[in-house]
Order: sequence, then structure tokens, then C-alpha cells
Amino acid sequence: MPLMSTNKNYRNAPPRAGAMLETLRGLGYTTAAALADIVDNSISAGATEVRVDFAWNGTSSSVAVLDNGRGMDDAELESAMRLGDRSPLEKRDQTDLGRFGMGLKTASFSQCRRLTVASVKNGTTSCLRWDLDALAAYPDDGWLLFEGPSPGSEILLAPISRMKSGTLVLWETLDRIVTNGYVANDFNDLIDRVELHFAMVFHRLIQGPIARLKILLNGKRVIPWDPFMTGHAAKTWDSPIARITTESGIVEVECHVLPHRDKLSSSEFDAGGGPEGWTAQQGIYIYRNERLLVAGGWLGLGQGRAWNREESYRLARIRLDIPNTADAEWKIDIRKSTARPPVSIRPWLTRLAEDTRERARKVFAYRGSPTPVTGGGSIEQAWRLERSRAGVRYKIDEKHPVVSAMLDSAGDLRPMVKAMLRVVEETVPVQRIWLDTVENKETPLTSFSGEPPEKVVAVLNTIYADMIGRRRMSSTNAKKMLAVTEPFQNYPGLVASLPDDEPATAGQ
Repeated sequence: MPLMSTNKNYRNAPPRAGAMLETLRGLGYTTAAALADIVDNSISAGATEVRVDFAWNGTSSSVAVLDNGRGMDDAELESAMRLGDRSPLEKRDQTDLGRFGMGLKTASFSQCRRLTVASVKNGTTSCLRWDLDALAAYPDDGWLLFEGPSPGSEILLAPISRMKSGTLVLWETLDRIVTNGYVANDFNDLIDRVELHFAMVFHRLIQGPIARLKILLNGKRVIPWDPFMTGHAAKTWDSPIARITTESGIVEVECHVLPHRDKLSSSEFDAGGGPEGWTAQQGIYIYRNERLLVAGGWLGLGQGRAWNREESYRLARIRLDIPNTADAEWKIDIRKSTARPPVSIRPWLTRLAEDTRERARKVFAYRGSPTPVTGGGSIEQAWRLERSRAGVRYKIDEKHPVVSAMLDSAGDLRPMVKAMLRVVEETVPVQRIWLDTVENKETPLTSFSGEPPEKVVAVLNTIYADMIGRRRMSSTNAKKMLAVTEPFQNYPGLVASLPDDEPATAGQ
């Protein structure tokens, strides 16, 4: 039995429309995230193409999102424009990217004061509009949802008239975007940021020869940005797909370690860093229906204390898929920007992440050169690590072929050479290297990085001559040793091209 018929001790206290909508403007959307929410609605409506158009006209600038989805009739449009029309507890279609029934409105109000939506279905067009300025002017008139476009805005809705079905979302009075001092170049920069965000958030939907979705930004097709560099020849590691069953469905995880910078061209390295750069983009990427919700970070995981985004783990990226029934369990917020893994799977996810981070750290530390080599051997490294109660020290390895050759041939100068090596060990600028790495977001160049091949060959020839001359090694054995000696293991082609007889040393 309804409450009103049994209990009179209550009051009906609806929120004031203007005040409520002004409050909802502060949810913290960026423009890119707000527009992504609008595109989500287009995807849920079955759209295969979405056009986002920014029109610069000073304070009269506008943004329009047009899709070719199934469209809405008048009743459906009114439902879509009403705040909280559907409960987040309702069961939704598996392809539905919404949850709270608020995204269209809250995302739009975070950027503009006038929201107009026109939709065509079965040959009939409907149009409704929220106008915060009108609500502010008539605060006692309730939730005024206007019919039709604002006078003078009809031309901005003209594209929908040429559609058989679809929806157009129009933002006007962009007071949260076009602020004092805002100029056309700022608007263009905003378009670039939106493009980067779309390329990342929707990459699984817009990539491939038969993409499920095409997004055009001012007529330019958005090219996907794949965080996992799928299919790259230098890719370090992809894990098998791991799955676990939770209360809300199956969670799927695939772990990746990306190539070291030394294995990438300059353009590949720049692209691989993504919108925020390599260090910021490390971590776990959470998807729902192949739409990216959370782009990196470690979700509060970690043994003892939560992991931070550190340089040494920047090559670690993990794809994690959740079903669209898992929003509450994963604490997905209304902006689809934060998530927390359920307690029940945190140990499982932590183990997967620990393994990925450790693999990524090794690749980072060895500049992409794996420690094991073909045949079960290892790389002959010039530096070795010594651990003691006092801490960690880095020592030059006297067994390294180059160091060993120098000491063997030093004669009376051997004590002086060893003293020089000790001075080098004791004066490695560890703090300066650390500081430069943090400030520049990149490790200093080593292993002949950026050097022309002739510089490498000059050093290589000198060492090779000593190996087959003084040390009487066969050319075959000398090449085998150089192929697993740091830093020459990075240049297998140059090692293989060494002559089979004794080469001339550098300078001869």
C-alpha cells in the first residue's frame, strides 16, 4: 500500500530545478570526458558513425554531436532528458554503456548552459531543450523543459533533418569552456585534447579494418591509440588471458610489457607514450564493453603500501575487462573515471600485477635486452650489482671481455688501471642520474644510443682484433662472445659482419 494512504507525517520536498542543475555542474568533467559520455549514448543507440563538430564563434561558439543510431521518439527523448529517469539498479542491455541515467545531462551541464537534443525515428523528429539561464530567470516555475531549439539556433540542428534516424546533441553558451581571454587557438588546442582522449577511450571500438565505430572530429577521422602496442615486432611480453568469476560476472586480464625505447623509432616512442606520457600511462586499464573507463594507475594495489607510478615500471600495462553489471562492485563513478577492485579479487590481481611490474622493471633496467639468451646463457654485463647490509653498490665487472683484455695487457700499468676503475666506480653520479631521469622523464642515453654505426664499429673492431690476435680466439668464438657481451648484443648485424680474419684496429 502506498505510503501516502497510510501515513500523513511526511513532506514532498522536490529540489529546486535551477539550484539542482547548477550544483550538478560541479562534478568535475573535463570537456573530453564529457563528450565521451555523449558518444557513449550514441554507441548504446547502435550508432556506427559519430560526428563531433566544434564551431568557433567567440562566446557564441557551439559543439554538436551527431550520430546515426536508432534515434528516439518524443516519449523516449523526454525520458532521456529527465534527470534520474532510470535507476542504476535496473538491469541493462549488455551493450549499454550507461548506468546512472544522468550522463547526458551532467556531462553537458558541466560545459554549457544550454543543452538541446533533437532526434529522428521512423521519420518523425522531436526536439527538447534545457536552458539554465531560463531556469535562473524563473526559479519558481519548476523543471522547465522547453520544446524546440532556441531562436536563432535552428541552423545548428539542420544536419538532423537529413538523417533517416539518429540524434544530435547541441551545446551552446559554453561558459565553462569559453572564459575570459579564451581565443580561437585555445579552442583548437581543446579539439586536439579531445582527439587524443577519444583515440584512447574508444580505441578498441574504432580500430581494425572493420571497425564497429567511426568517430569524426570536425570531419577528421579519429585514429585509435592502442596502449598495448598490439602486434609490434619488438613487443617484450604478452601474458595468457587470465579469468576469474566474481559476483557480477567474469573479469578478464591480459598483461603486457612494452618494448624499451631502444627498440622503438622516435615516432613510435612518442606515440607509445599516449596522451599523458610513459610514466603516467603505466598500470591497469579497465574496460567495460571495450570502452576504456580507467587509463592506467595501480588502483591502490601493493604489498604494504600502495604502488606509485614510477619510471622503472613504465613499460607495464594491463588490460582488464569487467561486465557492465559490475559498476557497483567496482565503485565506478558517474564520470566513468575511477574504479576500485573488489576485495575478493585484490590478491589475485595483485599477483598478476606484481609479475608484470617485475618483468617491466627488468626490461627497463637492461634497456630492452633480456638477461637470458639463446642456448641458456646470459649477457656479459659491464656492471654488476653488490648487495650488503650497508646498501647497494655498482662495480665494474672485471670478467667483462673488454675489461679483462685491458687488465691482461696493462703490464706494469695494471695497478694504475685498477685504480682508475675504482675511481670510476666510486664516482658514478647516481644522484644526478636519478634527478635527470625524474626531471626529464627519460633515462640518459647509453649503449651507443643515437650514435652512428661507424662509432660502434670502431670500438667493435678494436676489441675483435684483441680477441683473435693477442688472445688467439677463433673468429667464430670471438663473434659468439661479442654477440652476448654488453653493449654489442644490441648490434647483431654488426657483429655478424666482422671479417673472419684479423681486422685492423681503430686508428690503423
